[in-house]
Amino acid sequence: MGLSGQAALVGAAQYRPEKYTTAPRMFHLEQVADLATQALADAGLGLGEVNGLIVHGPQFHEATIFVPAMVGEYLGVTLDYAEVVDLGGASSVGMIWRAAAAIEMGMCDTVVCVIPQRMAPFAPDEDLSEFVRASRFGGHSTRYGAPEAELDLPYGHMAQNSGYAQIAQRYAAIHGYDPAALARIAVAQRFNACHNPEAIFHGQPITIEDVLASRMVAEPLRVLEIVMPVAGGGAMVLTRADRARDCRHRGVRVVGCGEHLQSKSPSYARDMLATPIGPASRRAFEMSGFKPADMHMAQIYDCYTITVLLTLEDAGFCPKGTGMRFLREHDFTFKGDFPMNTHGGQLSFGQAGLAGGMSQAIEAMHQIQGRATGRQLARHDLAYVSGTGGVMSEQGALVLQGA
Repeated sequence: MGLSGQAALVGAAQYRPEKYTTAPRMFHLEQVADLATQALADAGLGLGEVNGLIVHGPQFHEATIFVPAMVGEYLGVTLDYAEVVDLGGASSVGMIWRAAAAIEMGMCDTVVCVIPQRMAPFAPDEDLSEFVRASRFGGHSTRYGAPEAELDLPYGHMAQNSGYAQIAQRYAAIHGYDPAALARIAVAQRFNACHNPEAIFHGQPITIEDVLASRMVAEPLRVLEIVMPVAGGGAMVLTRADRARDCRHRGVRVVGCGEHLQSKSPSYARDMLATPIGPASRRAFEMSGFKPADMHMAQIYDCYTITVLLTLEDAGFCPKGTGMRFLREHDFTFKGDFPMNTHGGQLSFGQAGLAGGMSQAIEAMHQIQGRATGRQLARHDLAYVSGTGGVMSEQGALVLQGA
């Protein structure tokens, strides 16, 4: 049971990452229309062929309910399938497999998945306090009755840095910790970004010494191990595999997927080092019929270097507790023996908020299609893609194969 590869990624668009600014450019609806139109043009399809839509509802400034209907109306399309996905940084992966499943079930033929992530205009009399409060606490709910508002935030457990630092410290206590090994992730991905003109850190190489000398933010995590939030946004188009043969580029079939949620806060995780990416990845690989060793690339959600380490272990690329050695023994650049985050990853490409994880999926698609100019892999038919929401709270995995 599961996906059979009868749905394929065929087109994508994403805004070039840029530093956040309070000066708005477009309403989120306008961003969606722009991104969707670009992604469809990339695929060689038109809006008239779209009958499926997946959005990240909480991201829309214009409405919090009836979002798919609002977006469909704005685009001028009628929909046979519509959904809102709210999985934080795992949303993009979650959107892709849901779209593929809907296509395979015959509910729709062509689906646009889209997340806008540039600042949208506020109303002149709008209260910005809730937006500021949400930014301050890093996505944690401050509303009355929320468990984290009552039991986490008053004790200083807020934002993302503290949660991931807890996980890193726990890893150090159980398995040991090698800061230089983790720094290799940031350095390799910066190398990849220097071959990607779209990356926000293009042309700015770093060394292991640079990473280790960078400011400590939340021990043991240093600033160059922590993602760079940027403004951006992305969209991807999926269609039936038979229709994909007529599109502009090689179809990329979705042959495996998995998803797992364990808790909102690591305070309530049974084991902070047994992450949701484990069961999600096992399901994705089992569904696809491939193994981790079969992959030609890994596009791993990388909000922090520790996220990458735990994903490598729990997804099965190396045994539990051996991740530091794995990092020391492999070359993770696009020229190396284990190509990973070949666009630079979010650490060096930039994390466009909740659309950040889409950059990994887009890079996997471009690599498989042979369109990763300047960093193209020689072997590029199979890709593993992961997504992470919250503090290792909700995670998803995809296995993609060239048609």
